[in-house]
Amino acid sequence: MTAPERQTRDLGLFGPDSVAWRLHADPVMIIAAIRALLVQALEPRAMAGVDQHSNYRDNPWARLGRTVEFILATTYGDTAVAEAACKHVRKIHDRVHGIEPMTGRAYSAHDPDLLLWIHAVEVHSAVIAYRSYAHRVSDDDADRYVEEMAVVAELLGLPVGMAPHTMVELREYLHGVDGLQLTPAAREGMHTILIPPMPLAMRPISLVPITAAIAILPRVARRLYRLPWFTPATPSVRVTVFGLSRLMNLLVREHPLLREARARAAAA
Repeated sequence: MTAPERQTRDLGLFGPDSVAWRLHADPVMIIAAIRALLVQALEPRAMAGVDQHSNYRDNPWARLGRTVEFILATTYGDTAVAEAACKHVRKIHDRVHGIEPMTGRAYSAHDPDLLLWIHAVEVHSAVIAYRSYAHRVSDDDADRYVEEMAVVAELLGLPVGMAPHTMVELREYLHGVDGLQLTPAAREGMHTILIPPMPLAMRPISLVPITAAIAILPRVARRLYRLPWFTPATPSVRVTVFGLSRLMNLLVREHPLLREARARAAAA
């Protein structure tokens, strides 16, 4: 088999039958990303790394875009593309270290505990957002997704066997995390996410994913951020977001990486 033929047959880390391919192609992953960022920021050391080594205040959209590109590359890219994306992130992590000012604790982006925190919140947010605003995910498929995402976590440097491999393990880990708090950096991050820098005329558009993310925040996150939520409004938010996200599926062109992945799958 020639090199081009091998590349054509290379379906990457997961392939079209994976749960990751299904979930990550859906527009509600933007809501999952917002939820994840809000929850992750409540870990003081994790937020200190973002606060001290990122320009998110000046251009939060660029940071969100880089996150989306990483997810697309590791999900739909061939193996070389996925591994290169993880290598690039590990290289960035080399310079992300310092002292969290509120607790005085040292942090490093290579710290397995912080890698696990970021990973677990992202995976949980993806499942919650998809179940809330897109389609049903069976318990078996949710477990498959958690298992699939462990591959990416290990490529990013998480020690083998440390990542949860089922939803039960994922929930047990998240419920056992303590020390979450609203630091000044987390509060500033929340303000940037909820009131992003953008033209005033565009603000109503951002309210939809932001409101949807707040609706599915864990209670502890809402309490720490002091974000009230009127629970009876949840069904109407879900109906509205479901309709809008289905419309986006019809109107928005697929990302080039996803189109290329589908073409490779068809050829294989």
